[in-house]
Amino acid sequence: MNTIVISIKGVSYQYPEQESLALNNVSLDVYKGEWLAIVGHNGSGKSTLAKMLNGLHYPSKGTVMIGGYALNEENVWSIREKLGMVFQNPDNQFVGTTVQDDVAFGLENNGVEHGVMQERVFASLEKVGMTAFLNQEPHHLSGGQKQRVAIAGVIALRPDIILLDEATSMLDPLGREEVMNTVRELNEKEGLTVISITHDLEEAAKADRVIVLNEGRLYTEGTPQSIFQLDRELLNLGLGVPFAVQMSQLLADAGLQLSQRHFNEEELVSELWTLNFKM
Repeated sequence: MNTIVISIKGVSYQYPEQESLALNNVSLDVYKGEWLAIVGHNGSGKSTLAKMLNGLHYPSKGTVMIGGYALNEENVWSIREKLGMVFQNPDNQFVGTTVQDDVAFGLENNGVEHGVMQERVFASLEKVGMTAFLNQEPHHLSGGQKQRVAIAGVIALRPDIILLDEATSMLDPLGREEVMNTVRELNEKEGLTVISITHDLEEAAKADRVIVLNEGRLYTEGTPQSIFQLDRELLNLGLGVPFAVQMSQLLADAGLQLSQRHFNEEELVSELWTLNFKM
């Protein structure tokens, strides 16, 4: 992961109606094949950054390079071929009457030949485990299924980078797990670079690297393990620490010797079962 696919240098952005900067001198790089989570409370600048990466905003200062293109009005459509975006509410993305029609929509707009289009639609739905729903109406699907179809529509266009903008925030725990497992598989098997914009640190725990934004600035960055050690700082920033992290710390404070601080509940429960059998 040493090839830079996105480079953000000294970027600032200010909305016309606001006095303060939404982004203030932010610099970061995104590497090919990594899963990067960008977290922050409401107003931290993460949504502004997501819109900028999709070419909906342009920097007031600084530069953004995506897939070798400088972000500007001339290059925005080339950049959108490199970076696909999955939004918060999948219902707002659906335009087709069936699942396969919806996935095909972007390909039709790009003038992809019909036979190639059919192959890509099926292949992308197969990657997200939704081939059994080809002829279903998207609005009859569960929340997790809808987002998997939305992801299929993005990867059918074969971008190098997929951006999830609070893509699991409206889902129940099962739907959230479905989507995150799908994204992890695409990241590991397809080498797809993933950027997850989220306020959910349980989602961020699945990433390779986490960046924390606060008041438009880059507050800190590191692995999930290093970030979650800042539990009190995160709480002061308005970010909730994952339940498994909190419970691991409470058990350690109570004298239970755990092998490590756990970041998901499955690992924590597994170790507790192991310790129970040893007692």
